[in-house]
Amino acid sequence: MPRGKYVYEYPRPAVTVDIVIVTREKKPRVLLVRRKHEPYQGLWATPGGFIEMDESLDDAARRELFEETGVRLKKLVQLHTFGDPKRDPRGRNIAVAYLALVEPDDLDPCAGDDAAEVGWFSLARPPKLAFDHKDILAAARKYLNSHEAQG
Repeated sequence: MPRGKYVYEYPRPAVTVDIVIVTREKKPRVLLVRRKHEPYQGLWATPGGFIEMDESLDDAARRELFEETGVRLKKLVQLHTFGDPKRDPRGRNIAVAYLALVEPDDLDPCAGDDAAEVGWFSLARPPKLAFDHKDILAAARKYLNSHEAQG
């Protein structure tokens, strides 16, 4: 691919999106996917993946969610950006996390793309997670607790 006029010769990070789907219940659950491929093959993770060069972050989040779980959602809230240089063993990667609250019976997720399996887990006590997804779920819990306290 030819370089544009203002593209410089310095390393650039990749960008991914991660989507946290949480049920509206007394004891909220989170939708996770079991990774089909390395890194972290077999571990649970939030649905997500790399953005395409020609799509917005919001569009990437909706696309990745649908590709991995078969779920389509209109309302996603940008939750937090995660940028620890060591968060992904494949290289420098910045993740933009999204959050959606859903009614527990409104979704019928199914594994697709690079997800081997989908499942609902306790938001408070999820299984061992890939990457820094425990931090992403902690940010979701913090967000939900602060918004619950407000209203």
